[in-house]
Amino acid sequence: MPTAREALLDAAFTALAGRPWSRVRMVDVAAAARVSRQTLYNEFGSKDGLARALVRREADAYLAGVERALVERVPVDRMPADRAEMVQDRLLAVAEWTVGAARANPLVRALLTGCWSERLPAPSPARTHLGGVSTSPVPAQRRADAGHPGPAELAAAVRDRAVAVLERGYGKEEAGAVEYRCELTVRLALSYVVAPAGSAAPAGATGTGESGEDLRRLLRAVLGNGLSGTNRRAGDR
Repeated sequence: MPTAREALLDAAFTALAGRPWSRVRMVDVAAAARVSRQTLYNEFGSKDGLARALVRREADAYLAGVERALVERVPVDRMPADRAEMVQDRLLAVAEWTVGAARANPLVRALLTGCWSERLPAPSPARTHLGGVSTSPVPAQRRADAGHPGPAELAAAVRDRAVAVLERGYGKEEAGAVEYRCELTVRLALSYVVAPAGSAAPAGATGTGESGEDLRRLLRAVLGNGLSGTNRRAGDR
């Protein structure tokens, strides 16, 4: 069962799908979540606080999806014979997740591109006291009040997560090649978020259809060769 905070964030997200953020009312969010307005204000402090928390949650959910994409296609307890193919497969999964998430979720798209339409909340960090620390009594809200990641910060977070998973077992030179491929993947995926190729896929699509195939084909060509195809464990070097 979701907590009151999660229920309120779900209600706010649902409300945003049907109307601009400027027309989303706190009383309606509380009613949809079946909690009191006082609980809503206790959790978020204000409508701006609710907006900050909603955007932060969607950023966190997107990054959690990146982490799943990095491990789900190939089980972590079974390393393939062709390690270079594994790297490519996981990077394709990250790119497909990124493009699909941006199409399905306007907040993710705004976070990745920095383009916030008038329909969306574009919250700035909360005004703080005590040396710049949020005074909210709710730990999750203090984190949200610090502000959401910008496009460059979010792209770097995706790249760093991919590097941390995929460079394991490679020597220094090839680890650098892995990092380069991670950077290329993030940049190419973002280009498809901004300007999809081929036919536009429906909202919610995750790398399917003509556009998804275009992305996969181009990524395979760009990532290419240059990595060892064999698994090298620490004891083998």
